[in-house]
Amino acid sequence: MPDRREITRVGPMLGPAFVAAIAYVDPGNIATNLTAGATLGYSLVWVVVTASLVAILVQFQAAKLGMATGLSLSQLCRLRFTRWGNRMLWLQAELVVLATDLAEFVGAAIGLQLLFGMPVALSALVTAVVSLALLELRRKGRTHPFELMSAAALLLVGAGIGYDILATGHQDAAGLAAGLVPHLGGQSALLLAMGIVGATVMPHAVYLHSAIVQGRGLTAAAARRQPALVRRILRLDCSLALGVATVVNVSMIALGAGLGAATAGGWTGDLIAAHSELATLAGGAAALAFAVALLSSGVSSAGIGTLAGDIVMQGFLGRRIPAYLRRLVTMTPAVAALLSGASLTGMLVLSQVVISFGVPVVLFLLMSFCSDRALMGPLVNARLTTWVAAAAAGVVALLACGLPIVMLF
Repeated sequence: MPDRREITRVGPMLGPAFVAAIAYVDPGNIATNLTAGATLGYSLVWVVVTASLVAILVQFQAAKLGMATGLSLSQLCRLRFTRWGNRMLWLQAELVVLATDLAEFVGAAIGLQLLFGMPVALSALVTAVVSLALLELRRKGRTHPFELMSAAALLLVGAGIGYDILATGHQDAAGLAAGLVPHLGGQSALLLAMGIVGATVMPHAVYLHSAIVQGRGLTAAAARRQPALVRRILRLDCSLALGVATVVNVSMIALGAGLGAATAGGWTGDLIAAHSELATLAGGAAALAFAVALLSSGVSSAGIGTLAGDIVMQGFLGRRIPAYLRRLVTMTPAVAALLSGASLTGMLVLSQVVISFGVPVVLFLLMSFCSDRALMGPLVNARLTTWVAAAAAGVVALLACGLPIVMLF
């Protein structure tokens, strides 16, 4: 067991996983999980749990990589790969960030619309301003308040979903248990499963986590001198934060299944309609809890997305553009999508499918770097960890390659 002096030195390492965990309960998760619950009941609970276990492993490796090297994943890519290879990796990472931005802005827009009747264009502007304010808070060195706000947002989303589950009822414990047994059936199940994977194993959170874990009381050299302690602290941080996120995501499926049952299949996952159904079935408090959870999810994850985009560009290209300009550029596609009149919930689900294509890339990169003893030193992955990570990346890659065929037929 570490002594008190060691805990005092390494204690500041706790917290980054809660920032990354916000990405795992963003509006894309809410839309995808509610749709899965409404249309397929509890049958995809096993996908959420499995993807969450992979996410814990992935975020643990991302944090360990940052601690062992003093560099983020994107910075290591810039040092390791050729100029063109690095540019290709940057482009796919930027696409993932753009898809993430779409989910966050759409979710916040729906939340603001439900709470205040705010037009979608104005809601996008409000979300952009708040996300930049959160980023400015961290840039001024106020790391711990930033992390506490992230943890509070995570708990607020969970509390809102939990309250709605209790208020609406119609839960089936046996069905939930049966949903832990792996099985898939039909095109819609596979598409939603891929959406859940994209919403749960978030590539931009990996780039983010590998960066923000640095400079927290231990240099890379010091971390290498006490690998067992570093592993324990990082494992605790990731398990606590992502464990909470897992419970919240499973609760989303349970809420979707309960609402679907309560409406006899009349509600199929639309978020705006969910607000109305909750008001009808359980009263205004339940509807308010849902809107607040959705708004908290959208605004907090937008701040995380802004920070992740900054880290991606700075790491891959070695340059940084003003955060305000970057946010203006990245929010433009999201605003255009909002003004297009397309289904907001449909855009959320589709964004998670796009994100899923970036998951194999980030998993293979992590596996490659974390299994390199020359790079990681005593914090190198154990052989079993490498094999598990490789198997997870392979399965996701196969599913991603098969998805276009499934969508065609």
